[in-house]
Amino acid sequence: MTDVAPIEAANLSGLRRISHGFFTRQGGISAGIYASLNCGLGSRDDIAAVLENRSRVARHLGTAAGRLVSVYQVHSAEAVTVTSPWERDSAPEADAMVSSTPGLAIGVLTADCAPVLLADERAGVVAGAHAGWRGALAGVLDETVSQMEALGADRRHITAAIGPAISAGAYEVGDEFKARFIADDIENAAYFSIPHGAGSPHFDLPRYVFDRLSSLGLGQVATLDVCTYSEESRLFSYRRAVHRGEDDYGRQISAILLG
Repeated sequence: MTDVAPIEAANLSGLRRISHGFFTRQGGISAGIYASLNCGLGSRDDIAAVLENRSRVARHLGTAAGRLVSVYQVHSAEAVTVTSPWERDSAPEADAMVSSTPGLAIGVLTADCAPVLLADERAGVVAGAHAGWRGALAGVLDETVSQMEALGADRRHITAAIGPAISAGAYEVGDEFKARFIADDIENAAYFSIPHGAGSPHFDLPRYVFDRLSSLGLGQVATLDVCTYSEESRLFSYRRAVHRGEDDYGRQISAILLG
């Protein structure tokens, strides 16, 4: 398959100045466990293939390959403001980016964590956040919105969409994991359940991210409700790779651009 096939969020698609896509694993040139649109620079895939895959994503969004940027993600609450591309080896350590620079594509890499794309079309500010459980709990979404406001955004006008992520049905966790969330807020118990026949709790990451975003008073929040673990033909999944004993995994990219 030669054409990339991103999933689009209806609420972001309605914004005229914004281009975006939650890109799947389809439409690239990588092979084997990375087939085919692996965009993870940190994977052990052939770097030439990864760069070509990222170039295809950039072209789809309407920008040059060198203007698709991503950070070195570390599961933190750090957000950085981006005004121009950086060299691949000098990407900052962070888990969210905000920008008001037209033609600059913000890219978030995931393989079970929740990618979040945000835009205030009126102010001309976009953002992308990598919301794994650590970053979401630590406040990466709160920090992303604060950084958007620093560039002139109004949270009441921010549209946010949550892309493909591991679903509660596939996200089994330990009791210590659950205790960490409840220690932060007793109400977080609502995000855990024990499915019939399961012995351990399962965590609903997409719902937690949705509620964290909703609590920030944004204009609109939506979720695609697509599970990375269960949709093998379309999406990479770190947990699925671990369960199969594979020694690495591909990363899909979610990206947004201000036109």
